[in-house]
Amino acid sequence: MNIRKYLSGVLVVFLFIQMTLTPAAMVKAAAAPPSLSAEGAALIDVESGRILYSKNGTKKMRIASLTKTMTAIVAIEMGKLDAQVTVPPQAVGVEGSSIYLKNGEKLTLEELLYGLMLRSGNDAAVTIATHIGGSVPGFTYLMNEKAAMIGMEHTSFTNPHGLDDSNQHYSTAEDMAKLSAYALHNPVFRQIVSTKVKDISWEGEQWDRRLLNKNKMLHLYNGADGVKTGYTKLAKRCLASSATRDGRQLATITLNASDDWNDSAKLMDWGFANYPLLELVKKGQEVKPDTPVSLEAGTHLVTTNAFQYPLQTAEAEAIQKRVVMGESSVTSKMNGQLAGFLQLYLKEKMIGQVPLLVSVDAPTSVAPQASRSMWQPFWDIVSGGLWSA
Repeated sequence: MNIRKYLSGVLVVFLFIQMTLTPAAMVKAAAAPPSLSAEGAALIDVESGRILYSKNGTKKMRIASLTKTMTAIVAIEMGKLDAQVTVPPQAVGVEGSSIYLKNGEKLTLEELLYGLMLRSGNDAAVTIATHIGGSVPGFTYLMNEKAAMIGMEHTSFTNPHGLDDSNQHYSTAEDMAKLSAYALHNPVFRQIVSTKVKDISWEGEQWDRRLLNKNKMLHLYNGADGVKTGYTKLAKRCLASSATRDGRQLATITLNASDDWNDSAKLMDWGFANYPLLELVKKGQEVKPDTPVSLEAGTHLVTTNAFQYPLQTAEAEAIQKRVVMGESSVTSKMNGQLAGFLQLYLKEKMIGQVPLLVSVDAPTSVAPQASRSMWQPFWDIVSGGLWSA
């Protein structure tokens, strides 16, 4: 009996030691990413642009109507929303999804954009392309220029709608995630893709067109606010989704995904749970240079703004900060001037930098006692003269 108690006690102590000595990395390990039906997928933090998850993320694939994200953002940036646009004959009867535009019909560019993104109107895509680029080829040139600017290195557009007209029309899950994040920074784009129902004009009819957004994620997922559905026989089901929770927005891309709605929901749940937004730098935080710099007494280097970044808990410990100075000597005359940057690195990759300004201590006000001491000789003379008179 005593032996049994002894062994039980040893076992308890052993288990306690194992728990207390468990490596921190094991305790903080993130949950494994969800299993997906998608052939290609990516998850991105919209504000920082960090890719949080990738499955075949750089594989060139067909993207169907996710193409229209690029069509929309190019039109928003280059056109005027209230401009009257005339539907050209080549836009009428384009195959696939349509908002049933008529030859010569006039709508505003804004109305066409709602038709493009909510109902995936291919006729709207051709009308917009002709209006902004002068022709479909002219507009696709602008689309590819924008793709290069955003850093979409594995993308090629040949049309504004995504129909399977060429093997040269393709992108990747990661490139499309970058595009979604870029476009979601535009308030007009955000407003359009988050709209569930929209009425637009219908010239020659007694009623307006009522557009119901095809994106079911807006109804299925808490916080969903975009972006675009897509399907062709060759591309299969494609989906670009976004959601905002507690002021933080994530976006997903799934390509050739038989269970796209659930894929996107699972990916965003995983992202919100495992990549919290951590504040690595506070606004007004004093920073000590890590290089030889002469700081005049009373001068300091302070950050101009805060910096947040999505990180797994274990990753936060690997963040490195480096100060890069533009000046070797900092004086009080430089008060309020830019003097350098605080750069932040994760695994030797710079994830951001914050400007550093020179701040000078406010001059110390003269204490009342010191003030009286300064004037004392004067009062002594006056007092002495008065008393001796």
